[in-house]
Amino acid sequence: MHILEAIFLGFVQGLTEFLPVSSSAHLRIVGLFLPDAQDPGAAFTAVTQLGTETAVLIYFWKDITRIVGRWFRSLSGRTVPRNDPDARLGWLVILGTIPIGVAGLLLKDSIETTFRSLWIVAIVLIGFGIVLGVLDVVGKKARRIEHMTFGGGLLIGVAQMLALVPGVSRAGATVSMGLALGYTRPAAARFAFLLAVPAVFLSGLYEAATSLGDSGAPFGLVDTLVATVVAFVVGFVVIAAFMNYISKRSFLPFVVYRIALGIVLIVLLSLGVIQP
Repeated sequence: MHILEAIFLGFVQGLTEFLPVSSSAHLRIVGLFLPDAQDPGAAFTAVTQLGTETAVLIYFWKDITRIVGRWFRSLSGRTVPRNDPDARLGWLVILGTIPIGVAGLLLKDSIETTFRSLWIVAIVLIGFGIVLGVLDVVGKKARRIEHMTFGGGLLIGVAQMLALVPGVSRAGATVSMGLALGYTRPAAARFAFLLAVPAVFLSGLYEAATSLGDSGAPFGLVDTLVATVVAFVVGFVVIAAFMNYISKRSFLPFVVYRIALGIVLIVLLSLGVIQP
């Protein structure tokens, strides 16, 4: 039965990773209603995110290879000037990755235990849903990704750090900060996806190296790899659909969904139907 559960969780991961609804929260919640009724765990979540981030690599392949190539060539300042927009974007991604890297190492134990409480998940689903809704309305949505400053990149990186708490949503937090800084929805989402690549790959590879051999883990190596492949396939489809959606429409449906899910969780927890 484990393999079927892994396939389903991989589908959930791929479906929710790029939407501002928190994939880690959904894996945490959905796990309660599977036959084994247990939390898939932070390690399983981190490793399956490798699948969705591989989808990002392929979808944004031209952008990523151009940015990386020009960043390397700009180091000498000869063939590519150091102030080249793509080279600067490379530095912005590096700068924005530092906060979550530091926080991930310092808060590792809390990430795997305390932060996964469903009470916390419910509260941040609602709270950050409201934040996203407000900023989507009041944000100027005028600046493009080429206009991003180093200060803006660092602030969006700090926002990404909050995604270590299930329920916050990596996409939701980083896009919200982008909107607060006046960037358009597509620009905020594009930078959010690019920024997630190094952080997710580093954390996923770390968890794969340290946790998959744990005999007490809910899912073994094969189950986790299958879930990761499923997450990749579904995630690739979702990226394309999401980028097309936000170029024309607001985040309101996601805001409503987050608040409704948070309220349902609070009710179920209060009635004792599920345990935190």
